[in-house]
Amino acid sequence: MSIEGDIALASEQESLGGASSYEMVPEGAAADLLDSSSSVVIPSMSELEELKEEPDSLRKWKAEQAEIIAERDREAEVRRQEWKAEAAKELECWRAKQDEVLQKKKEGNREAQADMLRDIQEEKPGQQWERICKLCDFNPKNNHNTKDTARMRSLFLQLKQSPLVR
Repeated sequence: MSIEGDIALASEQESLGGASSYEMVPEGAAADLLDSSSSVVIPSMSELEELKEEPDSLRKWKAEQAEIIAERDREAEVRRQEWKAEAAKELECWRAKQDEVLQKKKEGNREAQADMLRDIQEEKPGQQWERICKLCDFNPKNNHNTKDTARMRSLFLQLKQSPLVR
């Protein structure tokens, strides 16, 4: 715990009524600074400055560490910017592919709609059952999890081959 933290804690305890018997005797501090009304030692400003002073080796190490951390932060920011640029490129490619797929799907739907409208307009007598048979799937292998519609299929095929006469 730092000296400033100890002093702040001591002053807080004093303001609360001094109910604690917390003692703080910093290293190298004069023990005669003890106030008679409380058990907290309050060092002078000069003693605090002496305690704050750090050895040159420690100051040098801290400066080196701060420099290393700053360099790592710069490298991380560069990587972050590269990742953002790469992500933007990938997103643009994905959007282009999605637009291409969407355009192909729209084109296919338009062609299917045009074919359907053409078939509806070219209605001739006897072709109704053929149009219905086009909408049905007559391959029994594709219908594994559905109801058995064999009788309906056979009925459609029969009506396609020999339509009802009115």
